[in-house]
Amino acid sequence: MRLSRFFLPILKETPKEAEIASHRLMLRAGMMRQEAAGIYAMLPLGLRVLNNICAIIREEQNRAGANELLMPTIQSADLWRESGRYDDYGKEMLRIRDRHEREMLYGPTNEEMITEIFRSYVRSYKDLPLNLYHIQWKFRDEVRPRFGLMRGREFLMKDAYSFDVDAAGARHSYNRMFVAYLRTFARMGLKAIPMVADTGPIGGDLSHEFIILASTGESEVFCHSDYLNFDVPGADVDFDDVPGLQGIVDRWTSLYAATSEMHDADKFSQLPEASRMSARGIEVGHIFYFGTKYSEPMRAVVAAPDGSTNPVHMGSYGIGPTRLIGAIIEAFHDEAGIKWPEAMAPFRVAILNLKQGSAETDAACEQLYRDLTAKGVDVLYDDTDQRPGAKFATADLIGIPWQVMVGPRSLAEGKVEVKRRSDGSREMLSPADVLARFGA
Repeated sequence: MRLSRFFLPILKETPKEAEIASHRLMLRAGMMRQEAAGIYAMLPLGLRVLNNICAIIREEQNRAGANELLMPTIQSADLWRESGRYDDYGKEMLRIRDRHEREMLYGPTNEEMITEIFRSYVRSYKDLPLNLYHIQWKFRDEVRPRFGLMRGREFLMKDAYSFDVDAAGARHSYNRMFVAYLRTFARMGLKAIPMVADTGPIGGDLSHEFIILASTGESEVFCHSDYLNFDVPGADVDFDDVPGLQGIVDRWTSLYAATSEMHDADKFSQLPEASRMSARGIEVGHIFYFGTKYSEPMRAVVAAPDGSTNPVHMGSYGIGPTRLIGAIIEAFHDEAGIKWPEAMAPFRVAILNLKQGSAETDAACEQLYRDLTAKGVDVLYDDTDQRPGAKFATADLIGIPWQVMVGPRSLAEGKVEVKRRSDGSREMLSPADVLARFGA
């Protein structure tokens, strides 16, 4: 993509309403625009990041055996009355009426609707286990939306829902998602630690939050420091291996790790002092097992092998892709701007023409741009008339992992300068070497 043709409304001034780094940087980098309190339009740069996040989530959900569908944003209040949650949920639920005076709502979550879909089609244990997921917009009317995408009112959510014939099967489904989440966040360059958590309004008796550590995190968390060195399961993990998955989960829950709401100071104090770690953390995923909480009142039942009819055991598994954008920025940024992990970056390489209008630099940039693009590399070519300093600042602000700087002085030696955004390291390479490195 040529920057001269890309919609990138960079802000020179930091908006006064932006309180945390991710909010400031997303607005300044032209990734989003606020349309109402807690409601944002995703602009092209932000949407590219969001699509990258969703692609990884999809790949890992599919790998774990989940089936994607898409449920609507608007739900019938009658479904929520069946489960008993309609009057209990609170003012966070946006309640509306259609032209026929039917009570509707903008879905804050989808347990009721997915249960209704399941019960309409599934009758036998032979059709289980089943895991259905979607990536859809949600709305929760936060009393004080703040921190940009970290606590907005409208947000994108990945919800998965598992259905099993009994508690043992449901535990294995829970473990599938547990391991899938470890892999998902690791692929995004994040070290996510699963921590025992409160189940909240969704309910249930088994729950873990996946927390990334960041100095600007929203809450305090406590854990054993060894978690930082745990290996994440590889792509070859067998999701059908019941004892194997249980072993992974057992290892990742063997040490102390808890959010502030679930913190046990006495237990924590029993750890060796050198192993105690307290830090700020950001929740990026939350998984629940809630048994028959919804299937019983909503009569989602299947015929068991012995001929009896029993409610299915269910779990719910959430990741917020929009929230993840903010969380990743909180974890990876400096004073100059964002430092995207490569898997998340809107573009992998930025080509900076340091003397726009020079026949030599223009030709070299054009050739690099064409060659890298032909190799499938996402490239942002800064072909604008800005001064070099402004181009450097823009590239740093938007966080492109690699910057290829093309100027007359380096070209005279048959070289271009390559900068790595994450650590600022630089090296001189020939255009052929650049193509070999990024186009492999």
